[in-house]
Amino acid sequence: MPELPEVESIRRGLAEHLTGRRILTAQAFGTRVTRRAPQGLEAVEGRTVRAVVRRGKFLWCDVGEDLALLAHLGMSGQFRVDEPSGNSDTGGERRHLRARFKLDNGRVLDFVDQRTFGYLAPVAFRPTADGGPGGAGSKRAVVPVPVAHIARDLLDPYLNETALLGVLTTTRRAMKRVLLDQEIISGIGNIYADEMLYRARIHPEATALTATAARELLNAGRAVLNAALAAGGTSFDRLYVHVNGESGYFERSLQAYGRAGQPCARCGTPLQKIILGGRSTTLCPVCQVAPIG
Repeated sequence: MPELPEVESIRRGLAEHLTGRRILTAQAFGTRVTRRAPQGLEAVEGRTVRAVVRRGKFLWCDVGEDLALLAHLGMSGQFRVDEPSGNSDTGGERRHLRARFKLDNGRVLDFVDQRTFGYLAPVAFRPTADGGPGGAGSKRAVVPVPVAHIARDLLDPYLNETALLGVLTTTRRAMKRVLLDQEIISGIGNIYADEMLYRARIHPEATALTATAARELLNAGRAVLNAALAAGGTSFDRLYVHVNGESGYFERSLQAYGRAGQPCARCGTPLQKIILGGRSTTLCPVCQVAPIG
């Protein structure tokens, strides 16, 4: 599933193409993409995109004081911005096309989803709980109602770091599970949780951290996320691409995720794979100190 660097890369591409554009028509193909929008997508027709915003792994287009077009990419959702030539109204020329938006500049925005876990929904806004901007790409202190429970991420300047450090230093849950909890810290999935724990030399099953280790983990997380964002995210296959069809290349820089059996870049010990909370987790048994007890 796309994580913060991938979704933020998509957000930036969408913002470049959509900001200031009016949506002329909105059409869904099938019912899966609108399963959380029983009234369909027509509510956004005639609206102008004022901003494209991200919180965690969620995206939305701000299309008015009262309305957002919310998007979750699921496992394989993609947005593609194209010239209109060769496009038909049936959606048959592009495989796995789930929705199409025609814009006032003649371009079309397609939502493509092979595995159909993603969705789109016109939804209302509500004020943010902390009074800060809703997410990357907007200064408005609002979030779509379905996103209100999603925490801020490590790259968000409005993150309450003191509160987050408090969780990391007192939790009895395995640290990787904490990192994957979108209500504690958002935008992190299996890939970047493995990478930041490896970089910080913290075992995925560790519980309450020392204050120093907790800060090292947050610093490692920011370093990993920024490096991945600079590389356009991680693309293992064509299921994740940018709005122009290009792939990210952070896969080349991964030091833990997916490298079980390969030598640790620091000590040469073969990396190990364990299952934690049903998730495959890769770690160095030497560099990442095992939890006590």
